[in-house]
This record gives sequence, C-alpha cells and structure tokens, in this order.
Amino acid sequence: MKNTTILHLITPAKNASPFDVNMAFDAGFENIMPYTNVFLNEVTGLVQDAMFSRSLSAVKLEGVFIGGRDIDLAMDMLNAAQKATFPPFEISLFADPSGAFTTGAAMVAKVELFLKKEFNTDLVGKKVAVFGATGPVGGCVAVIAAKQGAQVDLVAHSSLDEAHNKAESYNQRYGTTIGCVDGMSDTAKQKVLDHVDVALCCAAAGIRVISAAQITHSNSLKVIADVNAVPPTGAEGVDVHANGEKIADTQVVGIGALAIGDLKYKTQHNLLKQMLDTDKPVCLEFMAAFEMASSLT
Repeated sequence: MKNTTILHLITPAKNASPFDVNMAFDAGFENIMPYTNVFLNEVTGLVQDAMFSRSLSAVKLEGVFIGGRDIDLAMDMLNAAQKATFPPFEISLFADPSGAFTTGAAMVAKVELFLKKEFNTDLVGKKVAVFGATGPVGGCVAVIAAKQGAQVDLVAHSSLDEAHNKAESYNQRYGTTIGCVDGMSDTAKQKVLDHVDVALCCAAAGIRVISAAQITHSNSLKVIADVNAVPPTGAEGVDVHANGEKIADTQVVGIGALAIGDLKYKTQHNLLKQMLDTDKPVCLEFMAAFEMASSLT
C-alpha cells in the first residue's frame, strides 16, 4: 500500500482555518486532519501519536501545522511539538497562527525590498512605528523588524500600558528591544510619523489609522505598508494594489494589502511544500517565513 502524506493541523481555536486547509491541499498534502480546542499540554501526546503510528519511511510524509490566533501560544505549541520529536521519529513542524507569521514576514520583506530599491538602504537603524500593534500581525512584524535591526515602537491606540506590556513581553521572549509610543490622538500620531522612516499599519479591518494629511506632513517617512484590504484602508492614499508606488503628493512609497497578501500566499505555499520536499525535518516559524518571503521578492 502506498504511504500517503498527512498534515496534522493543531489549533487551540474552535475551528480549523479553511484558509490553512486549502493551502495545505494546494501545496500537495493528500490528507489534512484537524484537531481543535487543543490545550498546550495536549500537544506532546498528539505529536507522538502521529510519530509512532507510522513506519520510518512513512513518518517523513507527515507534518504538524500549528494554528490559532495567539502568536506566543503558537510558539509555545511549536516548542512543545519540537521537544516531543526525536531521531529517527522526526516530522516537520510549521506554526502560522491566523496567518500572522507569513503575513508579517511578507509585510517586512516588502518593506525591505522597497527600502533597498528606492532608497538604497535597509531596516538596520531605521525607526519603525507599528500601528495596530497589539494584534497577531502587528506583534509579528514588530519582532521581525526588530530582529532586522530596526528601532521599533508599538503605537498605543487606546492604552499606553497595554502597548508597554506587549513590548516588554516580546522583548523578554524574543530578545528584542521594542519600545512603545503614544498614538491615542491625531496630534500624538503626527508626532510619531514626523520621526519615523517606516509605518506599518496592522489595525483591524476597516479601521483607518493614518490620514493623507499626516503622511504629507512628515518629512522622514520613506515607506508605509498596510495589511487592511477592507474599506477604508488603514493608511489613506495607500491603494490595496499598491506595490511600491509613491503616495500622491509625497515621496513616500506605499505597499497595499493585496501586494502583501500575494507574497504571503506564496510564502505559506512554499513553506508547506518545503515540509513535503525536504529529506530533513524542518521547524518553521516567523523568521523562517521571513527568510522565505525575502527569497521570493
């Protein structure tokens, strides 16, 4: 009997994401098995059941995908899954909660692409402001940008304490030096934008966080990236199709949600295929996603 490929999709959420299921099928997995409402302490047992139930040749055709919405919990689950494996019963692992790892990776990779293309520079030493920073994509882009050498601030939209606590949590967990700034008024936001090189808009769908007037007023801004495709966009003047075009009446480069989404799709697809094609098991998280996204730009 032919051994088939299996992806075990583990999520703490009530439902598995249809997006992830479709992506896995399109990448070549023949079977996808979802496990929902999973607690952290259940991951080891699930992974080892998957490992021990197949021959050594068949176990190479398996993979574990970690979903959910919480990036820290996803990383904890990924770490638990990795600790559960050992030679020769090793399987490939991939975490991408709510697509945040691949979306964040695509967003930062696009920013670096246009910093190099339009300004002959990179993220090292650049001041980056993350709007909508308390969500999964916002947290992910903050960590990736910080690891690329940027000076990153989370922009508080309702509570400076909440943004500060998020920044401290990321710093302790990921070894970054992320800060936070007040963005709870238009005046405060303008002050932020007047001193940054890059603005990353990761707010909830349909929430506008930056106006055209605020963009025009800034003399320091080089790039604005926005993941919001639902009207109104997060940054006024950044079309959802924008892929490095200058924002009207400025020298600021805009990157829209569909351009980011296209690279996100390609990144996730290629990482899922990597799980199938590799002879050596892989463990894929946000930095692996960023490396893949960068290679695809």
